Amino acid sequence: MDMDVMKKVEELKIVPVVKLDRAEDARPLAEALCAGGLPVAEVTFRTDAAEESIRIMRKEFPEMLVGAGTVTNLDQVARAVEAGAQFIVSPGMSRAVVEYALEKGIAVFPGTCTPTEVMMAMEYQLPVVKFFSAKQYGGLGTIKALAAPFPSMRFMPTGGINADNIKEYLGFDKIVACGGSWMVKDAYINAGEFDKIRELTEEAVKLVK
Repeated sequence: MDMDVMKKVEELKIVPVVKLDRAEDARPLAEALCAGGLPVAEVTFRTDAAEESIRIMRKEFPEMLVGAGTVTNLDQVARAVEAGAQFIVSPGMSRAVVEYALEKGIAVFPGTCTPTEVMMAMEYQLPVVKFFSAKQYGGLGTIKALAAPFPSMRFMPTGGINADNIKEYLGFDKIVACGGSWMVKDAYINAGEFDKIRELTEEAVKLVK
């Protein structure tokens, strides 16, 4: 497990969750995030452009922390790692994905929303899990309830988190960072509105400082 990645995620506090339909958008998006003060991206494997997008970001922006999100199976995690992903995020708890990432020394954040899933993650000595989908599964209240019996576990909630509620989430000491897409919405990326993404990223960074 790469603890340097864990530390960096905690320092940045926000992990932009990105869906790229075109690999050519990877460079201007990465540039906008870095210029906005948030050199990190979770590129979701929801599109065919994900793998190449990760490769481009890692090559063009070596200062960035680039991970793969929505990784649900062994094929995807292998492709993500080969492309240069520095961390893996999964919507659920897949033993195959977790074991592959750990074998490669890559930080991994499996998705959890129940005590059983948290306990499965703890079997691998994982210090942080994703909590997904935060809004639908009770938000901060549920995270606090889960944190009580598992005091060593920390969480990275994603789903329904935005500029209006992120400070409340980050105010709980068991939350290391939050995943969010409000500054990198599909519509902004597809329309080439990278200046807007940079502005929203700057605002988000100021918000959580």
